[in-house]
This record gives sequence, C-alpha cells and structure tokens, in this order.
Amino acid sequence: MTSLSSTINYRLPQIEKVLQLHELQFYINSLSRPIVTRLIQKELDSIRQSDEFKQQGCDAINVIERIVSRCSQTQYKKLQRVINATGTVIHTNLGRSPINAEIWDSVRGINIGYNNLELQISSGKRGGRKGIMGELLQALTGAEDAVIVNNNASSVYLILAELAKGKEVIVSRGEQIQIGGGFRIPDILALTGAKMVEVGSTNITTADDYINAITPETALILMVHQSNFTIQGFTEKPDIADVAKRLPAHIILAVDQGSGLSNETLSQSEICIAQYIKWGADLVCFSGDKILGGPQSGIICGRHALIALLEKNPMMRTFRPSRIIYSLLEALLIKKLNKANSGKGIAQRTIDDQQNIHDKAKRLVALFPQYLTLKSLPLVIGGGTLPNTQYVSTGVSIKCEGHCAEAISSALRQAPNPIITTIKNAEVLCHLAAVNDDDYLILQQKLQLYFQQL
Repeated sequence: MTSLSSTINYRLPQIEKVLQLHELQFYINSLSRPIVTRLIQKELDSIRQSDEFKQQGCDAINVIERIVSRCSQTQYKKLQRVINATGTVIHTNLGRSPINAEIWDSVRGINIGYNNLELQISSGKRGGRKGIMGELLQALTGAEDAVIVNNNASSVYLILAELAKGKEVIVSRGEQIQIGGGFRIPDILALTGAKMVEVGSTNITTADDYINAITPETALILMVHQSNFTIQGFTEKPDIADVAKRLPAHIILAVDQGSGLSNETLSQSEICIAQYIKWGADLVCFSGDKILGGPQSGIICGRHALIALLEKNPMMRTFRPSRIIYSLLEALLIKKLNKANSGKGIAQRTIDDQQNIHDKAKRLVALFPQYLTLKSLPLVIGGGTLPNTQYVSTGVSIKCEGHCAEAISSALRQAPNPIITTIKNAEVLCHLAAVNDDDYLILQQKLQLYFQQL
C-alpha cells in the first residue's frame, strides 16, 4: 500500500536549472550570479523548513515566484535613482543634494583617467591634495585658508581633537544638539578628549556667559548651528562679534555653521559663512552637500595657522576625501564664484523655479483629472539647514477610488524608478518642487501606467 507521503512531490528544482530561467536573468545582470545563487539557496532552505512544504510538498508552492520575490527585495537595496516628490529638497534619506549634471559632466575626464591629485605639475614632485581649494574658498568666504574632509561631523571632530584635546571647550546649553545617526555634541567632545563646559540656558546664552566661563584650561569656544530644531519665544543669542572681540588671543572661536549658506539668497535668517568670518570667528565649518550643493564633504574655513594644524593631524588621512569629491567641489565653486546657474545648489535653484514647478503640476492634473488635484503645498529645504523656514510651492494629491493612500504610495515607491511621496490626511501628496524636468517625464509615465492598471 502506498503511503500518503510517497505521493507528495518533495523535489525542489536544482539551483543550476533555476539560474538558467528567463525570470532570473535580469537579477543576475543586476545583482551578480553569486548573489542570486545565494538567494536561491536561502529561499529553497526557507521552503524546506515551512509547514506548507512538509505537509503538501512543491505542488502547493510557486517556488520560482518566491525566488523572484526574494531577488526583487534584494534589488530594492541597491543604490538607485529615485524621484523625490516629498517636498523636502535636501532629503537626507534620498542622498541630500543632487549634483548638477553640468558639474558632473565637467569632471568626467578627471575621474576616468589619471590626474594630478597629489602631484605638483610645475615641479614634478609630490604635492598636497588641496590644489586651488584654499583660494576658491577664500574668494567665497573671506577666510584665509580652508581644508576639506569627508563630512561636517568629521570637521567638528578634527577641530576638537587637534585644538582642544585635554582642554576645556565652552558650549551653550542650547547648542548641545544631536543630529541624525546619534551624533551628539557632548559625546563627540568626550571622544576627542576635550572637556565640555556648559554655559547659559536652553533658551538664553549671552556673550558674558562665554567670557565669564574662561579659565586657564580653556582652549576653545564652540558655537553650533541648531540644524534640525528651533527654540522660539523668550530667547537670546550673543553678539558673536562682541564675543570674538573680548576673547583672549589664545582662545579659539569655532563655529559649526552647518548648512553651507554662502552667496545664496534663499534665506534672510540664516547667517552665511562669510559673516561669521567677518565677525571674527577663527574657524567655521559646514557641509558641502547641503545648501552649497556639492558632494558629501565637510569644509573648514578660517585662519591659516589653524588650518595648517588641522592638515597635519594624523586623523586627516582618515578624513580626507577622494579625487571625485575634490574635482566636483572645485568645479562647483568656480561656477558659483562666476555666478553661473550650474553653480547654484538644488535649494537655490528650487526656490528660483516656482513658476515652472506650478506649471508642471497644472500639466499633470490636466493629463489625469480623474485622479489628481492641484495643491498648494509647503516646501522645506531640509537636510538640517533651515529648520525655521518654510516656503509655499505646488504639487498634486492622488486619490483613487477603492485604493487607500498607503497602497498608492507603496505602489509608486516599489515601481521601477521609485516615486517617493508623502501621506497626509489620507491623501497621497506628490510634490513637484524637487522633480526636475527629466524626472517629471518619468513621473508622468509611471502615473499613467499605474492609473491604467486600476
């Protein structure tokens, strides 16, 4: 008599045969054959251990569909271009500032061949990486010199490690901030060996608070940009020029400006780098990939003697950027100093482009009036730049009868060329502010495809 178990098909497909299937070729090309092989192995192991397989065998399971699904989920982890329809221009989760295409193309030759990254062409001898970066940033900010590191967190760390190790650093209680990823000012001070001295209160810190806290052990005053929050109401901040004027000559005034606002006109409240230098700050550090509009980097501007010390710190080899970063920053700064449109960061270009954004939203609604409604939507720069500044821009809301907002947003996000939207009051909001002309055409096509499938 034949047992029940002997009639059940427990034979899973061989891995090599699965790899030959048409459905897997895209993922082999995109992820590599070894990765797809491993994913097949994992999925087959998962199937073997499932109660469904043990009780009913292969016939109850679409094995290939499950393998393709696992490959698809891994595919989503790859770095890929997405369409930013969130209304946050410098979006930390979406790579912050996109590089201008003209800037990117202009440095292609430098990066696909050899270059003089550490060579003095005039003498033929080894040189430093900085090139003309010091001169460019001097022209932009008025500082004597500058050094580039891989991000602004590195800037703060390097300043404290080199100039305040074992010494006191005075920090306002209202500026002991935490930024994304758990980067806390008090923790960084402790890590570098500096000793934090707290002054003032959460909402009020005066020039006298800083000056009165100075002791023979004080090395530095650190002022920190409140990048991702604001304190409103009964508040007071010190006159930085007054603090700088009253400081003993050996005390360093360092400012973490954060946002990278230089010659942009998008904010009346944000203090630009050059103003801090003019007021007497010895060092000002900021991000290269926020308002400035360049690649991820940290930039420290200030007195030549202090920059020279930072450049000699052993940690500089850890923090120094690659040729790609230097070439992109160099090209951007030249364009910015020449007041070319390609020298503007994404934040400034977006603020200047509101009429075009409004027109694109109207055209989109005209194409899909059944599903889209024109909306006036808030626009923020984001990325820890202007937490107290909000602009008004334009986008559309998406509503499909019988489909909830979460389902619509998920479908748009998981399609090829993912569209990243937001949800508010059960509406899917598709903000056009950070959708450039190329992305707009893709967005239009993806919406059309999605609506046709409803």
